[in-house]
Amino acid sequence: MDDEAIREMFDGLGAVEIRRMFSGKGIYHRGLIVAILLYDEIMLKGDEETGRFYEAAGGTRWVYENKRTKQPVRMPYWSLPADIVDDRDQLAEWTRLAYESAMRVEAAKR
Repeated sequence: MDDEAIREMFDGLGAVEIRRMFSGKGIYHRGLIVAILLYDEIMLKGDEETGRFYEAAGGTRWVYENKRTKQPVRMPYWSLPADIVDDRDQLAEWTRLAYESAMRVEAAKR
C-alpha cells in the first residue's frame, strides 16, 4: 500500500505521518503511533479497552512467535475487518479509537 492510500485511509482522523520501520511502516498522528503497515496489512493500535472492541467486531490481534524463546508475543495492534475498510464512517471511528488508545498508552508511561 502506498503512502497516499494510507493517508486517504486515515482522512477521518486527520493528517498522519508515515515512517519506515522494520518490515513495514509506522503511521503517526500528532506524534503518536496509531497504526502499522506490516505484510501489506494495516493494523491499528489498541489497548485493553479498545482491543476488546476490535476483537468483538472481528479484528484479530497481531501475535508472533519469539524465535529465541518460542513463546507467543502479543502486540498491541489489531487487524481491520474487511467491512470496516470499505465503510468510511466506521473506518474514521476505528482510527479515532486507535488514537485514543495511543494517548492512553502514552499517559500511562508518564
